[in-house]
Amino acid sequence: MTDKTIRLREIDPADFYGVNNKLIDLLSEYFPKLRIAARGSEIFVRGSSEDISMFEEAVKSLIQIRKRKSRLTEDDIHSHFNGEQENIHSEEDKDTIVYGTEGRVIRARTKNQKRLLAEYYEHDLIFALGPAGTGKTYTAIALAVRALKNREVKRLILTRPAVEAGERLGFLPGDLREKLDPYLQPLYDALRDMIPAKRLEALMEEEIIQIAPLAYMRGRTLESAFVILDEAQNTTLGQLKMFLTRMGNNSKFIVTGDATQIDLPRKSDSGLAKGVEITGKIKGVKVINFGKEDIVRHPLVSKIVNAFEKMEKEPQERLPDQN
Repeated sequence: MTDKTIRLREIDPADFYGVNNKLIDLLSEYFPKLRIAARGSEIFVRGSSEDISMFEEAVKSLIQIRKRKSRLTEDDIHSHFNGEQENIHSEEDKDTIVYGTEGRVIRARTKNQKRLLAEYYEHDLIFALGPAGTGKTYTAIALAVRALKNREVKRLILTRPAVEAGERLGFLPGDLREKLDPYLQPLYDALRDMIPAKRLEALMEEEIIQIAPLAYMRGRTLESAFVILDEAQNTTLGQLKMFLTRMGNNSKFIVTGDATQIDLPRKSDSGLAKGVEITGKIKGVKVINFGKEDIVRHPLVSKIVNAFEKMEKEPQERLPDQN
């Protein structure tokens, strides 16, 4: 006899167990040789190793089904064991991150987007670096929304250095959110693709989802949170260190940036490259370098990036002598 504890990390236990444990009781009927007890987010199983392995596979499959639907049903369980359920391990399903608004399916589409998806569970800090249009920030936000929906974290925090506003927003009219909106709009746009407007507004009012400039991260310890620092090329090394040291227990951090789009008065002040050099080889940290092949915007974007890179590599023409 073997004992095994299965922890439901990717799904709300109530969704999996059903009302009055109806779904977990039904699932147990398909494994009469196992003793199964569910408490909180843990399922305790006793029986033969072979039967326990089959039960684990069934749990994993049903969790994937739940991720694709608004709720798990008895029919889903029956269909799974009767061989009627579609293959949930297809390549398309494997790359799906979250189901957004209006039936939108948000999936990893390029090689490095898929790498980001695969590395998420293996690393607590990921640097996603590369040119505009590669979907690095969008993919990171999709992962964060999925983590929040699956109750892997309690909060989702998105931050950017508000360089255009000098990080000092007091002179702008309106409350904090109104001051920040113009600088954080890309983050709002991504969230609206993934969370219905009213639900998003409620989550923000409850501060379950927070969007704030990098300066407001100082002094905080961010536990059980998924935190994304966007446009990190506009941080100094000191700011980047401040941000990274905010990480608390059970948190995930993703840092995105593009070294070719530094908006600081002096490009040499950017601390992103140095920060990656310092931390990139630490266990638990992963660096993913997105490239032109990952660009998923209008086809012209790739050509524009290529043209600018070519220009930057060419030696500057000497200006005529003014004397």
